[in-house]
Amino acid sequence: MAIKLLLDTDIGGDIDDAVCLAYLLAQPECELLGITTASGEAEKRAMLASVLCKVAGKHIPIFPGAEVPLLTSQKQPDATQAIALKKWDHEKTFPRGEAVDFLRQTIRAHPGEVVLLTIGPLTNIALLFAVDPEIPLLLKGLVMMCGIFTNRAAGWGPREWNVLLDPHATAMVYQAPVKSHRSIGLDVTTQVTMASAQVKEKFVHPLLRPVLDMAEVWFEETDVITFHDPLAATTIFDGDICGFSKGVVEVELTSERLQGVTYWSSLVADSKHEVALRVDTGRFFQHYFGVFG
Repeated sequence: MAIKLLLDTDIGGDIDDAVCLAYLLAQPECELLGITTASGEAEKRAMLASVLCKVAGKHIPIFPGAEVPLLTSQKQPDATQAIALKKWDHEKTFPRGEAVDFLRQTIRAHPGEVVLLTIGPLTNIALLFAVDPEIPLLLKGLVMMCGIFTNRAAGWGPREWNVLLDPHATAMVYQAPVKSHRSIGLDVTTQVTMASAQVKEKFVHPLLRPVLDMAEVWFEETDVITFHDPLAATTIFDGDICGFSKGVVEVELTSERLQGVTYWSSLVADSKHEVALRVDTGRFFQHYFGVFG
């Protein structure tokens, strides 16, 4: 039976969001119930998501969500990949101000059945949990590409981007009583990379062609794709891609210099969070490209 899934994304910045959505649309075991977008130019991000849905031939509800963080300043005002929209057919109008209510109604319609996958700043999810505190208990699971939990993400600094974009929202989500709460952080996602030349060779499936166009802006800055978000998504469908350990995650909020740092401890009696600490890179790539035939 297919897994019911909701996706919350800031597609349009780092190319891995589009790489992730293409995977979910191709994954036969995924019943994608809807997509919400977050961060600056949320409507353009919704348009980018609709490009892939149209190519997949699927009508997926898409709702632009919160564009600004709860308390901090906006660090991601633009959806830079929107330049690719001129090349692809896409929806141009979306419901306004309904993202949180859509998530709420969908989860309540399928209690205990929905996995919520978050691959962007957690503003929408914090608002959802604040509006309806019962929602965390109604989820089948919460899977997040989020955080840094060990010292093995050398060269990336102490803070992960999704947390940094809205640390207060992140803290609220980690405090919620979710039954199954998994985080895949930079500690492991930085181990799954591919050079641009190889990406262009392997992204031949129709669903991946618009991703290549969206990646043009990305490749102006770097010649590598790191599969942060796709790795998080694949763990939902193959439990052996990553190894997880239980503990508790806390988010630094008081220090301005360290705001957004995530702390993980396994030495806690009430271990309510699971953090990925290892990844089978070969298994990931085999699984990811396997869904595209």
